[in-house]
Amino acid sequence: MVATEAYVALSGVLFSIGAVGVLTRRSAIMIFLCVELMLNAANLALVAYAYRWAGTGLLTGISGQTAVFIILAVAAAEVAIGLGILVAIFRNRASTDVDALSEVRL
Repeated sequence: MVATEAYVALSGVLFSIGAVGVLTRRSAIMIFLCVELMLNAANLALVAYAYRWAGTGLLTGISGQTAVFIILAVAAAEVAIGLGILVAIFRNRASTDVDALSEVRL
């Protein structure tokens, strides 16, 4: 059985990779992917803690899984809206560079 600390450490590494990606990438699609990586890292930590504390009264197993489900639903909505906006801008600009997007006129 893998310890909860290993899952949390993996979650921290994935979140760090996502944060570095958001700060260093210029492509809007890559930034979206890095944000998704960060959300999934948070989901991993939530599930690990929910499994660890199940039945102790601190956190029931179902509440951690419910939080993960809500985060996944928000992430799916974010991707749908974000990519829709990105496609609309790409049609006019032919670029997904976020530095060039600061000059967008609607």
